[in-house]
Amino acid sequence: MVLADDRILEYIRNNESGSPKEMKDSGYVRYTRSYISKRCKKLVEHGLLRDLGNGVYTITERGERYLDGEIDTSEDAPDEIESRRESGASAGENHEQV
Repeated sequence: MVLADDRILEYIRNNESGSPKEMKDSGYVRYTRSYISKRCKKLVEHGLLRDLGNGVYTITERGERYLDGEIDTSEDAPDEIESRRESGASAGENHEQV
């Protein structure tokens, strides 16, 4: 996780959805559109954002929990997230990290 990730998640939580262009144009996320897009894709891989298509993203429950300080994303690997989803483990069953 990098500083841009927090800003992206905060923007999307406050606006219910967003695209990299909207985030850049708002001035709230002060990075290039291509960098915001790259980070959004990474956040999708880690289960913090959902890609609705056409460059629009929404925040997931996991993303909300991250912003609320309920999960530590510093060590979680994408494979661990996928295996939890596939096994049906609920988010509260394990201490989650990215």
